[in-house]
Amino acid sequence: MKNYGQHFGEIAREKKGLFSLMAFLALVCLVLFIISVVTLKPSTAVVKVGYGDIGSFAGEDLVEMRTAGGYRDGSWVDMLAFPILAVVLGVIHNFIAIRICVKRGDSAAKAFVLISIGVALGAILVLFRLLGEG
Repeated sequence: MKNYGQHFGEIAREKKGLFSLMAFLALVCLVLFIISVVTLKPSTAVVKVGYGDIGSFAGEDLVEMRTAGGYRDGSWVDMLAFPILAVVLGVIHNFIAIRICVKRGDSAAKAFVLISIGVALGAILVLFRLLGEG
């Protein structure tokens, strides 16, 4: 853990681009965490937890295949995936980015953080779509 603090201080002083991307990742994940915890409704029995274009198609008719997709119902416990994803992306991915920066360099760490930001923004979009249908 001591090495992570030293490397983080080095990134903060010398690699401003990577540091600002890491801070933006933490901010986006904080927003995802807050939104997902605030909208978590344990009192509701059924919530929309996913979407599939085809769904669970088990028939042989093409008409059934076209109408088999849509939003899936589930329990509010399934929605705990969003706060867990926010914590993993916001905390653990920043530690991984520090490690990548030490081992592979600044550009590889930036690419990793940008992909993590994309995943977090995608999760926010999916969460809003599920909440809109619920």
